[in-house]
Amino acid sequence: MSAAEDSRASAALHGVSATHEVRKTLRTRGVPPQPLRVAQRLLMKRGRLSYEDAWLRPLQRAAGMRGAPRFLVRVDEFPYYSGLDDERFGFAASEGFHSTMAAAGVPHLMSVLPQWTHAPLDPRGQGGRELDERDRGLLERMRRDGVTFAQHGRDHRTRHADPRRHSELCGLDDVALAALLDEGRAKLAAVGVEPRIFVPPFNRFDASQWSVLASRYEIVTGGPESVLLMGFHGGPQWRDGAIYLPCYWPLYGTAEEVLPRVEQLISEQIGTWIPIVLHTGWELDDDFAALKRLAELIAPYAASWDDFLDAADASRPA
Repeated sequence: MSAAEDSRASAALHGVSATHEVRKTLRTRGVPPQPLRVAQRLLMKRGRLSYEDAWLRPLQRAAGMRGAPRFLVRVDEFPYYSGLDDERFGFAASEGFHSTMAAAGVPHLMSVLPQWTHAPLDPRGQGGRELDERDRGLLERMRRDGVTFAQHGRDHRTRHADPRRHSELCGLDDVALAALLDEGRAKLAAVGVEPRIFVPPFNRFDASQWSVLASRYEIVTGGPESVLLMGFHGGPQWRDGAIYLPCYWPLYGTAEEVLPRVEQLISEQIGTWIPIVLHTGWELDDDFAALKRLAELIAPYAASWDDFLDAADASRPA
């Protein structure tokens, strides 16, 4: 699939005309060499490279689009990766998070693990348990409340002990990666989850693994950690068979951090898809108070991920 086809498809995804300036802005860029990826990550940490300035505002200028933003809210994750070993992050935390979002009427994406995992940060760790009837009941409640589901790996256990390299996927060849993904998909299917979206655990996958991911999922997400492996990219945009949708700080953060940036984007009337990423475990300290404020603010602007998937289908490159 050519970069030109991808850029035209990305324009259709955003609902804008594929003018020269729009295609230039939406052009799919390759994975930069490692020194540039490191530089991009440092620039992001220093506030000199941002999603808004490098992607959203150039797209708005090129397309002349103004209107209500369409926030794509992603939540990581259920079950929460550390919930089996630490009761603070267990079932009650996920239930409380969902109740807060549902009360405000915020549709969102929930990245789902096929199991509760023991010692997920220990590459040598073992054990866990399958999702039980109570877990399935919460998943069904989420579904009724407008939640769309994504696959979040197989067990969220890192293959690398170094916190800077935590990943369930990095280093696997295509055969091993496909086996891991398919095992996780089969377990999710057993509880009624048929994911079309993939959320990589720890936001880390090798750039060379993209083709395997794109062959199984229509949308692959990313986060701040993805920059060192994939480079800095905007999104959503079509990329070699699937849509890449990374999200970066401060839209990837606590509700307290996300809220002022959301207010700014609403006032700027950037009328396109804009990702937000929240985490169950990051909202417990104030008993979901900041999450409640954010949910009430974004509820009128939060887009259904099912609608986004429909837009993906309609814009798919020939």
